[in-house]
Amino acid sequence: MRRIFPLLLAAAGALFAGNEAFNGRWTIEPAGDNNGRVLWLEVNGAGTAKITGWMVGGGPGGQLDAIHNARIERGHLRFHLERRSNRTGETIKTPVSAALHGDNLLGVAQRGNGALLWFGRRAPVIADKDDGSWREGEPLTLFDGSGLQHWRTLRPGREKDWYVEDGVMKNRKGADMLMTKDRFWNFRLQMEYRVRPKMNGGIGLRGRYEIQILDDYGQPASDHGNGALYGRIAPEVNAGRKADEWQTFDIRLVGRELTVILNGKKTIDRRTVEGFTAMANDWREGRPGPITLQGDHGAVEFRRIVITPLTQ
Repeated sequence: MRRIFPLLLAAAGALFAGNEAFNGRWTIEPAGDNNGRVLWLEVNGAGTAKITGWMVGGGPGGQLDAIHNARIERGHLRFHLERRSNRTGETIKTPVSAALHGDNLLGVAQRGNGALLWFGRRAPVIADKDDGSWREGEPLTLFDGSGLQHWRTLRPGREKDWYVEDGVMKNRKGADMLMTKDRFWNFRLQMEYRVRPKMNGGIGLRGRYEIQILDDYGQPASDHGNGALYGRIAPEVNAGRKADEWQTFDIRLVGRELTVILNGKKTIDRRTVEGFTAMANDWREGRPGPITLQGDHGAVEFRRIVITPLTQ
């Protein structure tokens, strides 16, 4: 696949149907290994003198990055992503190129001495609205302190990265992503969690949208802070507690409408989820997806997780 993909990309560039066809939002499946993560792209202004947009997962770190110097050359959309190195302070640029193939995108992101090849599809229209018509079904306890029978790791063979001790789910250093065996669409998710000092983690909704867990007590609310939809929606207030204290989430997701109650305070109220965040591992945005827990960024603990499907 890696050998023929550049040939397909070149052929696709020769078949482009109009520059404006690049516009829109795209869910992206890597053609090879990407550490279990998927990508997302938004393009605006193609066919005009100014092209803007955003990308998730194209460059190092995986957050929502603005695209730079976007232009269309011989049927190829070209741009780069920028990230400042924490070690050297220099700006790292990741070149990206994509071409239309029918109503899909074929692309490549250059990473160091290698390349990430990918296949993009238009993001689906999700019509469900949290309009009062959704009713709670039968709750399912995903974790009650007794075991991890409802969970598996993203990569087989990494199950020991997570364990239960004294009724609490814990992760070992560098733990693989934990995910439910079942998949869910519209739901209410309730949990109790604890974050250790200077640590962070995340909760993936449908395997695509991350609610951030972070030790940032007393800091201003931000889209990278505790309870945020990571990189996209900041909470109205930072309702987080101090590290080592138990906290609660009550999360409701209907279609693309997200509500978050953190420690009893509504911090996100029916805000629209526009697309993936860095934790995304399932590109099929129009289908049910798993609940995922991030464990490779630090020590986080859980002692109760309950999901309640919402139906009309």
